[in-house]
Amino acid sequence: VQLQACGGGFVQAGGSLKLSCAASGTMISIVGTMRWYRQAPGKQRESVATISASGATNYADSVKGRFTISRDNTNNTMSLQMNSLEVEVTAVYYCNADIATSGSRVSNYWGRGTQVTVSS
Repeated sequence: VQLQACGGGFVQAGGSLKLSCAASGTMISIVGTMRWYRQAPGKQRESVATISASGATNYADSVKGRFTISRDNTNNTMSLQMNSLEVEVTAVYYCNADIATSGSRVSNYWGRGTQVTVSS
């Protein structure tokens, strides 16, 4: 099982970016809760947004109203639309998911990060 995140980049303050994350693997049976985390330089990794398998969402207070998390259960993908970006959101963004594989219990997986840089 692999999680692959993409969509990061360099954008000016006030701009938008959309991150995507895809879960892949021949043994995937169920993709449960999916999450976005971020880690800024010198700071701890923090939760940004969460979406359950049924679509229930939760956001960090700092991104409410500006970020939107979504998922496509058919393709085992997740997105994070980020609008009105501020310099403070500059960080490496990671996707995370609870995934069950055929014949195995649910395990938690991390993808490699994708860098988001917002300039003033």
